[in-house]
Amino acid sequence: MVLAAGLGTRMRPITDSTPKPLVKISGKPLIDHVLDRLAEAGVERAVVNVHHMADQIRQHLLQRRQPEIVISDERGELLGTGGGVKKALPELGNAPFFHVNSDTIWMEGVKPNLARLAQAFDPAIMDALLLLAPVAGSIGYSGRGDFAMAPDKRLRRRAEHEIAPFVYAGAAVLAPALFNGAPDGKLSLTTLFERAAQAQRLHGLRLEGLWMHVGTPEAIAEAEAAIRTSAG
Repeated sequence: MVLAAGLGTRMRPITDSTPKPLVKISGKPLIDHVLDRLAEAGVERAVVNVHHMADQIRQHLLQRRQPEIVISDERGELLGTGGGVKKALPELGNAPFFHVNSDTIWMEGVKPNLARLAQAFDPAIMDALLLLAPVAGSIGYSGRGDFAMAPDKRLRRRAEHEIAPFVYAGAAVLAPALFNGAPDGKLSLTTLFERAAQAQRLHGLRLEGLWMHVGTPEAIAEAEAAIRTSAG
């Protein structure tokens, strides 16, 4: 599942005419960075939800052959990060699945991070396994973090006045069970992550490599500079 329905308001004025998933980093749209990672991980079929400037995204995705793209159309109502996935569950099936934000980008370490996520996911003890980047050293991120991680990899969300060492990097493996009992309509994944954490079923995996948060126009240049440095 690739989330591509957001409004991209922090990326304005670029997103006044271009949806955020199509903003280019090093000459390639953000969503293609994500879909290429999924293809490399062996994913054959990806559900992509659309809302803002949906036709531009659909037209762009027609050019792709791997993975096969299935569109989940949310033009009638923006459903949020959780509601969009719940709507798409019939297309996603009964097995755990990758869940990736269309604007997340990272440079790999020794082993690809999506392969590491798939290998580490254990449905017996997890409803969600989140890829986490360390706050220190990530490119373009200046927040207070999202999670603390225990030695057994279980996660606890940052308290209001706390600084947490890890930020959610926008990629995860989710079990359909995460959505059991979730209401239809607009819903945040954060709510479901919190419920899973309280049940001790929210786990984390530290990203290997370098994560880049491309949330503003200024962050584009930072990300491109980091990629050039890595390539050099």
